[in-house]
Amino acid sequence: MNLPSPIQTYFDADRRSDGVALIHAFSPDAVVRDEGRSHAGHQAIDAWWHDVKTRYRHVIEPLEVARNGDFAKVRARVAGQFPGSPAMLTFAFRLEGDQITGLEIGA
Repeated sequence: MNLPSPIQTYFDADRRSDGVALIHAFSPDAVVRDEGRSHAGHQAIDAWWHDVKTRYRHVIEPLEVARNGDFAKVRARVAGQFPGSPAMLTFAFRLEGDQITGLEIGA
């Protein structure tokens, strides 16, 4: 599967539990929406990611991607310590250049 560079960086960094590399995939004003909450900017995204990684100990396996201009939707199998694991989730990315400006995670 050929993922855009910042999206590949996001999934690779998550797999390695590398929060520093993961944050660098995002623009400074990026927004992540997950579990009904929004997290804006590097500091909030970093706090969100560390919280969910600690709570769920998840592993993400990207399975398919659909691109439309600056938008990409990735379907992925997510396994971890949560009810219903593993789950199929959609990671909807908005890109600008070589950075992620938005990410919405849902079913």
